[in-house]
Amino acid sequence: METRTIRQSVTFKATPHDVYEALMDSGKHSQFTGGEAKISRKVGGKFTAFDGYSEGTNLQLVPDKKIVQTWRASDWPEGHYSRVIFSLKEVEGSTRLTFTQAGVPEGQYEDISQGWRDYYWTPMKEMLEK
Repeated sequence: METRTIRQSVTFKATPHDVYEALMDSGKHSQFTGGEAKISRKVGGKFTAFDGYSEGTNLQLVPDKKIVQTWRASDWPEGHYSRVIFSLKEVEGSTRLTFTQAGVPEGQYEDISQGWRDYYWTPMKEMLEK
């Protein structure tokens, strides 16, 4: 299967801690996405988000700095996982989130890429910058 890599960067007027918590706290994650999220805060722990649309496993967690996970959408080929990396860096009183997702099926690339913008970065920014 052909795959592609998504690379995106977004800046939030929030601390790295607040951005990390938005991604890793089940309640906050559910709040900004509008779908239920259950997120383990342990390496090797599992997560589901968007009412089960996405799921995976935490590979590396560096609080307020980095999250590395396996990630798959429920409509992807059985057993196929991508790898997502959320890197957080404080810049001039804000946080720059650099996002990479490797192994996205070619046919899903555009939808998944736009989905991160529409369903994650935009509502996350609204929640964090209130």
